[in-house]
Amino acid sequence: MIKIRKSNDRGHIDHGWLDTYHTFSFGDYYDPDHMGFSVLRVINDDRIAPKRGFARHPHKDMEIITYVFEGALEHKDSMGNGSVIKAGDIQYMSAGSGVTHSEASVSETEYTHLYQIWILPDQKSQPPRYDQKNFTIEDKLGKLKLMVSKDGEQNTIAIRQDVKIFSSLLRAEEKLDFEIANKRSVWLQLNSGQLKLNSQYIIEAGDGVAVTDETKLQIQCVKHSEFLLFDLPK
Repeated sequence: MIKIRKSNDRGHIDHGWLDTYHTFSFGDYYDPDHMGFSVLRVINDDRIAPKRGFARHPHKDMEIITYVFEGALEHKDSMGNGSVIKAGDIQYMSAGSGVTHSEASVSETEYTHLYQIWILPDQKSQPPRYDQKNFTIEDKLGKLKLMVSKDGEQNTIAIRQDVKIFSSLLRAEEKLDFEIANKRSVWLQLNSGQLKLNSQYIIEAGDGVAVTDETKLQIQCVKHSEFLLFDLPK
């Protein structure tokens, strides 16, 4: 079964300094029909104004992933990490038993566009941990590039959950097939472009797709596209 979460149906809040779309319930946006999918709890599509950001705040027992599409974000946390997350970077913070952090756009003139992703951990109250990796355009072009996995396979970020996260950049007419294992489900989030799925479903930028009880997802690019694919426990 394929179910499309249309971009315009997401929660939308414009704070001035932050223009954000919520795929699932988050903060002041609440929709009991969209509380997450499998262990995927949050996908926030954020655009942060120049030199603005999130003041230091706490988290606990959540796997937090930031993926930057445009611009750059400065990160500081209570573990002593300080870094700049640039376009193409994926940052991972396991909040575990508790962590505080802040994020701020470093550009003087450009907005920073990112996805903030939360995944429920398979263990609670573990020591917090941090990682960050860059994946180039060439890494993702015409393929599904694995970025996050349970065991950190293929030099990916290791996460405390049975999840794989792929990124892809496709040109028009390019095609990919993703085999879905037994007792697994898929969420696809389209950042830009247009895709056709399983020869019949057309999705546009900002759309998300829940895939359950399927053995394969056929992905055909209609317009130059960038997307994330989550391989999740059913």
